Amino acid sequence: MNIPKLTIRQPVQLVSEGLAPAAALPELEKVAARYAVALTPDVVALIDRSDPNDPIALQYVPSAKELDSEPVDRADPIGDAARSPVEGIVHRYPDRVLFKLVHVCAVYCRFCFRREMVGPGKENALTADVYARALDYIHEHTEIWEVILTGGDPLMLSPRRMAEVMRDLAAIPHVKIIRIHTRVPVVDPSRISEDMVEAFRVKGATTWIAVHANHARELTEEARAACARLIDAGIPMVSQSVLLRGVNDNPAALEALMRAFVECRIKPYYLHQGDLAPGTEHLRTTIAEGQQLMRAIRGRLSGLCQPEYVLDIPGGFGKSPIGPGYLSQADDRHADLRYRVVDYCGDVHLYPPEP
Repeated sequence: MNIPKLTIRQPVQLVSEGLAPAAALPELEKVAARYAVALTPDVVALIDRSDPNDPIALQYVPSAKELDSEPVDRADPIGDAARSPVEGIVHRYPDRVLFKLVHVCAVYCRFCFRREMVGPGKENALTADVYARALDYIHEHTEIWEVILTGGDPLMLSPRRMAEVMRDLAAIPHVKIIRIHTRVPVVDPSRISEDMVEAFRVKGATTWIAVHANHARELTEEARAACARLIDAGIPMVSQSVLLRGVNDNPAALEALMRAFVECRIKPYYLHQGDLAPGTEHLRTTIAEGQQLMRAIRGRLSGLCQPEYVLDIPGGFGKSPIGPGYLSQADDRHADLRYRVVDYCGDVHLYPPEP
């Protein structure tokens, strides 16, 4: 089947490309009127049209289920607005800030926690005045050690503009780390050009890139080559993934994804519990399911492959580790503390052991 050469943005294109049934078009039009749709050619090429539960399609192809809402859903599920002292900046932790440069992405994930804030019709990038005020805020707050570029996807900027942003940030004496959160190396790897890689190389600060992928199939040969261009240029990479029902909510899928990251020289970093964004309940797992998965991969995977399972607490209170517990205090009458420790097989041991 021929793969479209342009990004798919309309439900009628999904139908014509065999990615959605014609009968679903009226409801998909309603979804697209509320939440942005975009599938790059690289993403379309990965979708198995013969599988109604294809894990790639579940991430990118809109569903009528997105029209459903739950009482717990929030338009701003992680509380960006509550922690935004000036436009473009989220200051949730003392030593780091989010710098939301753009409000557009190469693709729009169906589980996106900022889905109410990104997409066509939004301001594509910060205006010059807003950008300047955001930089002033970073200058004035000397406790800021790390700036995290996010959005939208900051790699939607041109290499020239990205180089300007990187130089502006690296020129601030107390900013030592610039971290970039992106889907682009996976969903549009051709954007990781030599000029883009060069834009990340600045004096005065160290660049890190956090790449988002949720299924091992997303790490195609082209995506791996894009990541290699970055890493070979001296830019370390970590991963971010979201635990998603039907995509990676089983040990085999999670194992394959984390091993694929490590094979690409990308250190697994965060596995996020799905946020309470409207219309995403059908893709969320329970925390108990996530904890069981983390237990399952503990004994199956190298320590290099272990991400931290985290919840972004609604309301802007930050991330908290929510993985399973392996240590508990023993009910022991001795003066010295003793603990029960659970090994990767589920067996319980006392620590310190009996003399």
